[in-house]
Amino acid sequence: MNKEPKIKVGILNETVINFRLHGNYKTREGFVLNDSCCAQICPNGIFVSCTGNKKILLDSFDTLEPADEKTCFFELIDVTIGVEFHWQRKENQKFKGSLQFIVENEKITAVNIINIEDYLICVISAEMSSTSSMELLKAHAVISRGWLLAQIQKSENIYKNKTEYKSINQTETEYIRWWDREDHVNFDVCADDHCQRYQGITRAGTTHVIDAVEATRGLALTFEGKICDARFSKSCGGVMEKFENTWEPVEHPYLQGLADTDDEKAEDLTLEENAEKWFKSSPESFCNTNDKTILLQALNDYDRETNDFYRWKVEYTQSQISEMACRRSGFDFGEIIDIIPMQRGASGRIVKLKIIGTKLVKIIGKELMIRRTFSNTHLYSSAFIVEKDNEQEGIPQKFTFIGAGWGHGVGLCQIGAAVMGAKGYGYDKILAHYFPNSKLEKLY
Repeated sequence: MNKEPKIKVGILNETVINFRLHGNYKTREGFVLNDSCCAQICPNGIFVSCTGNKKILLDSFDTLEPADEKTCFFELIDVTIGVEFHWQRKENQKFKGSLQFIVENEKITAVNIINIEDYLICVISAEMSSTSSMELLKAHAVISRGWLLAQIQKSENIYKNKTEYKSINQTETEYIRWWDREDHVNFDVCADDHCQRYQGITRAGTTHVIDAVEATRGLALTFEGKICDARFSKSCGGVMEKFENTWEPVEHPYLQGLADTDDEKAEDLTLEENAEKWFKSSPESFCNTNDKTILLQALNDYDRETNDFYRWKVEYTQSQISEMACRRSGFDFGEIIDIIPMQRGASGRIVKLKIIGTKLVKIIGKELMIRRTFSNTHLYSSAFIVEKDNEQEGIPQKFTFIGAGWGHGVGLCQIGAAVMGAKGYGYDKILAHYFPNSKLEKLY
């Protein structure tokens, strides 16, 4: 790879998309637009109407190109961020680069085509705070770059080998699912937390962020010559999780279940009694911090609405949990009698969970499926135990979830890395801690 690549980022998917063009944008046919516009599907393609009574017809995959990449930008109206998470909301967002429209499932997807280094400046600005240490920002730039390039590489291999990517394993007794490449066929990556948080130039990159991206330009982690699938989450909860316990059953030697401490020795949290003790305690680790100065580095404004990320508790009544489990999983369990972990990963996160109901007994997984089933948005993580109370005729009337961590826990722990940066660790040491057996390599 000798040249910086351009990438395609899917921003939003709606029946109608309102947007503003700041500067001149040209269509393939040479039409020039620079106004407030509205795009909607019509029988012949995508109909775009703008102020000044300008009207054009676009085909799916048509692109609006900026006349000047440095000064032009476009603004998308009412972009949903934090999709299905507890901070979900809408905001207007501004983007550099080109704007492409794709027809998908009777809706229009707005796609931003942009140079990868410009994309990274926006990602780091959205994921991290401008107050972050330079070493933390450098580390995040490296893994964000590598993760994206690995996803592109994975998609190319799937297409080249004509293999079917399978993310659901279902039998009469089990429903095991994970979310990854099958969601994005017509672009490289989405803009929300399910991929990497990307909000364009809405949260403008500071000089601090720009310097961090430039200092690591073209750098990524590799293992045996392949770009590492470098993942990250907010808080591992004290122990990192293995890749295969969250996504496809592929072992990556650089994504292992190690403690978020200097010695990296973790307790065996696959054992139920150890997991219970772990979740009910507050062991020392890099990500176990209440230092507001450090937390400001890893948590943006809406992230700071979450205070109990390291250890947390959620309570449900029987009516709440049974209704929610049915609606969110698609399985009618009836009243919930018991919730039993069948398999835990290295961090104590549940990989497989048996739900016993009055109407149905089924094992579900993996971690995101579990988190979705027991929350109207997402549980903080699948690292939890469940306590039952107030049984009436064998049916508990109250369920208490006691858990650890925020997110899947695989790879870099953002809060832990922020602490490491504040303690003086260099970005290479931070990366070596969270991605053992990997090495830094300049790709372009």
